Amino acid sequence: MVLDGHSDLLYDVTRRRLGGETRVLERVHLPQLRRGGVEGLVLALWTSTAHGETFWEDTPWRNPDAALDRTWQQMTALSDELRETPALRLVRTAAEAEAARAQGKLYLFLAVEGMAAIGADLRGLEWYRRSGVRLGTLTWNEENLLATGSGGDPYSGLTDLGKRAVGRMQELGMVVDVSHLNDGGFRDVMKLARGPVAASHSNCRKLCDVRRNLSDEQLRAIRDTGGVVGINSYHGFVHADPSRQTAETLARHAAHMADVMGIEHVACGFDFCGYMGPPDNDSARGIEDAGQVPEFFRCLERLGMTARERELVARENFLRILAGCPGGAGDLFRNSEDTKRI
Repeated sequence: MVLDGHSDLLYDVTRRRLGGETRVLERVHLPQLRRGGVEGLVLALWTSTAHGETFWEDTPWRNPDAALDRTWQQMTALSDELRETPALRLVRTAAEAEAARAQGKLYLFLAVEGMAAIGADLRGLEWYRRSGVRLGTLTWNEENLLATGSGGDPYSGLTDLGKRAVGRMQELGMVVDVSHLNDGGFRDVMKLARGPVAASHSNCRKLCDVRRNLSDEQLRAIRDTGGVVGINSYHGFVHADPSRQTAETLARHAAHMADVMGIEHVACGFDFCGYMGPPDNDSARGIEDAGQVPEFFRCLERLGMTARERELVARENFLRILAGCPGGAGDLFRNSEDTKRI
């Protein structure tokens, strides 16, 4: 069984619900997740407006230019899905995830992929936390008031506000996620780290030299915090040669991470997003969607990874870092006034 540490399904759920559909996770996605042995997801709130026109085009968002409105619409969609579908459970702790798993439910952790919605008001972090968010990236690929993403200047570090945000996230028990950060921001996070840091959906630069992947030095830095790196299935992060963008090559990224960091720091963050906009969002061949996750683990077995090592990669390593941070309190939503202060 697998915990996918980075899923963009909330984007598709919201898009479909705004078009009039209901029970989207159950009808459209749950059969595929079950087929792939996925027992849990870390659902990302992705609301970036920079370079996002392709994704948001022809989508009936109430205000397509406002990250805050997108956040609210996605949270509302999730709340409606949970109310309609008993097979789903929002969880805040590893213990809650295990309890949901024992009941045969798909457990859902919540994450933020880019925090442009909070602007310059760090009280938004407290709202995220009360709403159940367990980990988050400061930025997507763009530059915001906190940091610069991997699509911008690679050397600029966190802003002063971004450094304060990292400190506050750790106080609140939110795991800092460095996927999408530029190299300068990564270095600043490592200096500020007081617990496990995650790169929820990134691969190895050694095997595919792109900004969104991590150098061996960065992998070791994450290891030293006790954190994890989630393997990303996106084809462009697997290999420069299209003929080698396969599940087998992706498994070699996992093997390289294990060599550099130790198996206890390798996890899954598949980032399946073939349903988001243009065809170039496809995942590597042989692991195009959640239903094909078992093929990735067969590749790990062929590379010599033991059954116990595969269990660690599949679910236990990611759950460990979530278990190490205190859970949040409160309902999914407190009241509408909270959303105005995010």
